[in-house]
Amino acid sequence: MNQQHRVILSLGSNQGNRLENIEHAIALLHKEVGTIVAVSSLYESDSWGFDSDSFYNCIAVLHANTSAGKLLKNILKAEKKLGRIRSDSALYQPRIIDIDIVSYGEEVLETPTLQVPHKHLPDRLFVLMPMEEVVSDWVHPIVKKTVSELIKDCADAGACKKIASLTAPLSKIKLENFNYIAVEGNIGAGKTTLVSKIAEDFNAKTVLERFADNPFLPKFYKDQNRYAFPLEMSFLADRYQQISDDLAQFDLFKDFIVADYHIFKSLIFAKVTLAEDEYRLYKTLFDIIYKEMPKPALYIYLYQNTERLLQNIKRRGRSYEQEIPAAYLEKINNGYLDYIKTQKDLNVLIIDVSERDFVKNQEDYIFVLNEIQNKIR
Repeated sequence: MNQQHRVILSLGSNQGNRLENIEHAIALLHKEVGTIVAVSSLYESDSWGFDSDSFYNCIAVLHANTSAGKLLKNILKAEKKLGRIRSDSALYQPRIIDIDIVSYGEEVLETPTLQVPHKHLPDRLFVLMPMEEVVSDWVHPIVKKTVSELIKDCADAGACKKIASLTAPLSKIKLENFNYIAVEGNIGAGKTTLVSKIAEDFNAKTVLERFADNPFLPKFYKDQNRYAFPLEMSFLADRYQQISDDLAQFDLFKDFIVADYHIFKSLIFAKVTLAEDEYRLYKTLFDIIYKEMPKPALYIYLYQNTERLLQNIKRRGRSYEQEIPAAYLEKINNGYLDYIKTQKDLNVLIIDVSERDFVKNQEDYIFVLNEIQNKIR
């Protein structure tokens, strides 16, 4: 999975309906550029560096998995969509919207088009004051000062006052109402990737399946008939132990937990791989274990068609997965869907992501979050 970076953005406007300009910018950035996880209050400040109407300003915290250079290009595109027309003049000018990258993770960058942390950050109260609201833990990587210390040392004498509250887009999605969410899907569906993104964006605890060390897995892909039963039994024992140990670390009534598997996946795979008599024995043992397991408040099934699954499997390059036949993946997909239909007490959301890439395309990730929000409603 691509690494996510915490990006601090400064938004400003001093033309037209300044509040709407800021709100539209937040919505567009969230939809097309990166996940807006926090937004400060709205501040009004004197124009800085030139004489003009006062500005409305705020700070937005964005999670992005693109390079700083690509992020800047995407932000400039967003500004253009929002109506900003840039001139060739080096002088400060009034603007309908201005979006500056204040910081990009912990990195220090200086290129012809981008300098982070922003070179004027220590001089601008209209950036520092809203920063103190939402990223008070941030430390300037060059001067090694906290936001509070930068404010104390700032020589900016211009007026800057808080005038209104703003709403971060993620605050509208009440995922934490579920406490415990499990995300499932076929091999290569993107379960762990989605869980990791959700956990970062919503500050959730994760329960991630550990499977790569299973000694039967490579053997199974070479000789399914011989190794199916020991494989499924070892997976069942491992998953039971893992999920019991992992969930025991958390408080299911207080913590928000997102898992990339649930133990009933063992039954899905076993039904596909085992002979009938082996499956009956397996199910007897499974039913005993399943009664003891906490059930997720929401179960998300990521559906991807077989062609897309094969592409994903090839891309991630695990050697023992490369020979998985399409027919096997189709059986697993059908097994999941058939099982889900029979579970009357399971709160299930099926999301078809066959034509979507929620890692590279922010709009596809927001689609997934909106599907979850619709389920909450």
